Amino acid sequence: MDSRIIASPTKCSSCPLKTISAFRPHTTNEENFIASFKSGELSCEPGMTVIAEGAHSPHLYTILEGWGFRYKTLEDGRRQILNYVLPGDMIGLQGAILEHMDHSVDALTPMRLCVFERSRIFSLFEKHPGIAFDITWLASREESILDEHLLSIGRRNALERAAYLMTFLHHRGQRAGIASGSSAFLPVTQSMVADTLGLSIVHTNKTLKKLALLKLIRWRDRGCEVLKPKALAELAKWEPPTHEERPYI
Repeated sequence: MDSRIIASPTKCSSCPLKTISAFRPHTTNEENFIASFKSGELSCEPGMTVIAEGAHSPHLYTILEGWGFRYKTLEDGRRQILNYVLPGDMIGLQGAILEHMDHSVDALTPMRLCVFERSRIFSLFEKHPGIAFDITWLASREESILDEHLLSIGRRNALERAAYLMTFLHHRGQRAGIASGSSAFLPVTQSMVADTLGLSIVHTNKTLKKLALLKLIRWRDRGCEVLKPKALAELAKWEPPTHEERPYI
């Protein structure tokens, strides 16, 4: 799949994330430093692997537009999707701390990413402790999300798992500014849902049909429309996080 370096990258002063209310605004000093930290922009087509498991990635990325997903694979090709990444999320941080990445990240839709040189990340901790704390916050938030996913796979039944995933993605899409209103379209396939929930494709198909019969979702070509996110959250026994401002780099 194709990717390309964007010849005229977006200036930090015109960052599209600044218009989304969920994100905490930067100070002028922080914005100037992030602008100096940024090395370019990357455009990715659906299906492109942005970061490969086992690779030594020289870059960090902040997602400006689009959907992606993180996953691990077994030697026989079986895949476990760990999480989905949306605008404002940072990817590649693990490779900045460890020797290599232990998961992959693929583009789910067309994506645009801010590119940073990972070799300069430690200057954040030296010169800008506030931004360094933001990176720590992002890593902690990712850990919290994975805790919830593990709870879902380990203790929720199939119907509750599917309901949780749909309302979780709806909530994240709204917060990232790419899903509006009470309903939203999620660009996920049933195969991806199965790989996220740890279910067979047959079991996943039957489970999603049950949610559709309850009129909580509507399955469409290349994705799913969430119709009643609150009812899905109640079915999953999940409480969406409070709407507080979150950082981004």
